[in-house]
Amino acid sequence: QVQLVESGGGLVQAGGSLRLSCAASGSILSINVMGWYRQAPGKQRELVARITSGGRTNYADSVKGRFTISRDNAKKTVYLQMNSLKPEDTAVYYCEANMRTVVGGPWHDYWGQGTQVTVSS
Repeated sequence: QVQLVESGGGLVQAGGSLRLSCAASGSILSINVMGWYRQAPGKQRELVARITSGGRTNYADSVKGRFTISRDNAKKTVYLQMNSLKPEDTAVYYCEANMRTVVGGPWHDYWGQGTQVTVSS
C-alpha cells in the first residue's frame, strides 16, 4: 500500500516561516513529479509548487519568491519551505506524487491527507 504522509503544518504569525515535509512509503517503483497543493475554506484546490524527478520546478505566481520546493529522491520526500507567510496562505496543504508501483505499469497520482497551515495577522 502506497502512502504519502505530510508533516510540518501549524500556526504562525504573518511574516513567519514553516517547512512542510511529505514522505512517500510502500511498494513504490518510481516517482515522477511531486507537488504541493492547497485548499482554503470555500475555495478550490490550487497548485502551489511542483518539482520533477530531475529538479525542475514551477510555482504559483502568488508564492514565487517566498516558497521553495525541493525533494530528496533517496528518501522519497518532498519539502516546501514557506517564508514571509501571509494570512492569505492559510489553507490545508496537500502533497501529491505521480508514482508507478508495477514494472511497465501505469503512473498514478497519489495524495496525502493534508496538513493545516494557519497564518495569523
